[in-house]
This record gives sequence, structure tokens and C-alpha cells, in this order.
Amino acid sequence: MSELEEIRREAYENAHLSKERAKNFHDHQINRKDFFPKQKVLLYDSQFHLFLGKLMTRWTGPFVIVKMLLPRGC
Repeated sequence: MSELEEIRREAYENAHLSKERAKNFHDHQINRKDFFPKQKVLLYDSQFHLFLGKLMTRWTGPFVIVKMLLPRGC
């Protein structure tokens, strides 16, 4: 029985390491964007919508940036 528990623990650790490596890879691929006041931007609606029309776009805008706020801890 302890052998089964050890196999289960190893599988759990391997899955955890694999997910962590995949997250690090994808996070590394993200490009930082710099925004400035008076710049026009488009907003992407990433929420899942059922039965979207074929010609409906998920981008809204353009919006004009008025003020930049820094996240806490910066």
C-alpha cells in the first residue's frame, strides 16, 4: 500500500512541476505594453459568450487613456 502512495505522490509532484514549467514558459512569452495618456487603445473582451454572431468583434473602442495608475507595491 505504501508503494501505491509513493507512486501517487510522485505523479502529483511531476504534474505540479510540469504545470509550473508551462506557466513560466507562457508568462515569459507575454510582451509588456506601455501606455501613455491621450493614447487611443482597443479593449479585448475575453469573457466567454455563447452564440456570438459570426461578424461580431470582441474588440471594443477606441478608448482614450486619461490617467495611468500604478499597481500596489510598485
